[in-house]
Amino acid sequence: MSVTVRRVGRSALLLEVAGDAEVAGLLAELTKDQAAGRLGPVAEVVPAARTVLLDGVEQPARVAARYRGCTPDPVPAADGPLVEVPTVYDGADLAEVAAQWGVSAEAAVRIHAEQEYRVAFCGFAPGFAYLTGLPERYAVPRRATPRTRVPAGSVALAGTYTGVYPGPSPGGWQLLGRTGLPLWDPAREPAALLVPGTRVRFRPVGPEAVSAGAHGASHTTGTGGAAGGRAVEVLRPGPLTTVQDAGRTGVAALGVPRAGALDPVAFRLANLLVGNTPGAAVLETTLGGVALRALVPLVAAVVGAPAPVLLDGRPAAWGAPVPVPAGGVLELGAASSGVRCWLALSGGVDVPRVLGSRSADLLSGLGPAPLAAGQRLPLGPVTGPPLRLDGLPLPAPPRELPLRLEPGPREDWFTEAALRLLATARYTVSPASNRVGLRLAGPALERRPGRGELPSEGMVLGAVQVPPDGLPVVFLADHPTTGGYPVVGVVRVEDLSAAAQAAPGTPVRFIRSSR
Repeated sequence: MSVTVRRVGRSALLLEVAGDAEVAGLLAELTKDQAAGRLGPVAEVVPAARTVLLDGVEQPARVAARYRGCTPDPVPAADGPLVEVPTVYDGADLAEVAAQWGVSAEAAVRIHAEQEYRVAFCGFAPGFAYLTGLPERYAVPRRATPRTRVPAGSVALAGTYTGVYPGPSPGGWQLLGRTGLPLWDPAREPAALLVPGTRVRFRPVGPEAVSAGAHGASHTTGTGGAAGGRAVEVLRPGPLTTVQDAGRTGVAALGVPRAGALDPVAFRLANLLVGNTPGAAVLETTLGGVALRALVPLVAAVVGAPAPVLLDGRPAAWGAPVPVPAGGVLELGAASSGVRCWLALSGGVDVPRVLGSRSADLLSGLGPAPLAAGQRLPLGPVTGPPLRLDGLPLPAPPRELPLRLEPGPREDWFTEAALRLLATARYTVSPASNRVGLRLAGPALERRPGRGELPSEGMVLGAVQVPPDGLPVVFLADHPTTGGYPVVGVVRVEDLSAAAQAAPGTPVRFIRSSR
């Protein structure tokens, strides 16, 4: 099968081939072309079941022309080491899977455990490996509606793939059981226990053999590293306050999401106001604000959603540099409208970097944990003077959220009626939305009949993924790096800043572009 090239929004390409061996051959060609400078800048290369995603492509038309119709030589998978996974088979979907196979639950366990599996590729989340080896006759569909939270260590099926969730996350796979085996540790080399080529066997065990919490935390504590003792103390963390910078790049193939501030424009502006370098880490609050005590003199600035700012109980400026003396208490109240604020502190939040970034990633647990009362946050050295921008307007969070939609790689999975509906229907933001994605309520989009299951493939920021229930999800900064639901379109990146401020119930309207 020759390479089929699909556009994914404005700056990504999905290269599709016949299977795993052809993906390996295509990766070899891409690696040679990158080394020779024939591709130009490409931010991410994400292999999957039958595809390779190229994201952040500077010259997509040129790259598409180079690979369209070419036929890469298949590369057979190499035998790797064998890893045994002790598994308690008590998953919520075990009985349903057994019924689909036409056997008892005990027989389903035997069928799953008697196979030897191999890691084909990694994705979705750090340490999540897609395992092949289950015969085709045992393929099972993903859940019609994904769970909003799958526990860490869950052993699950989708199609003929088996996977183990390294940490708690949303997911639509069928749950067979659980393990306590630690799958991901950034301090380990390699960080993932299961890498492509690894052979895997699942060994049934009793509940006493799997210890709770064996996965280990990836979050850092946010202590140490302060320049000359510069730090702030967290008095009130708010409902959800995280450390964010520009995010992670070049690691999506490991299953590591990009993370970073949900509104890059507000992030850069906040740093500019306090004299920080453009990529310095800031605090991102959600709905409820935060309160900090300065342990040294510093400058702070708040942008994003309109919210009251207090210094030692007295009103202070929003959208402007605020000098805070040592011992001063800076409070950011609840947003009066919108959802999120970005609080920059001179020197930037100086927590340890994980895979090149200080950002907290809520999907995978990488980076610093959300703020907690009593925590001390280190600050870096002051790098420049603050900047006052007169007349900075208070933003108006969207009463309606228009999202310009570029064509997606799997438009052809949907009926013409569904595509017309997408361009005319009104959706609303669901309360289940978070940094991973904007979940929408409204009319369901109908797939074309006979499409079956989509093999997992790379995902991009702004992708509009449609699970079997037909309700679109707009991927935001903490989105998974691969997924198995079709992407009908890709929202322009410049529209996602407004999406970060869309509260539950906000009307959403898609504006479709033509190819």
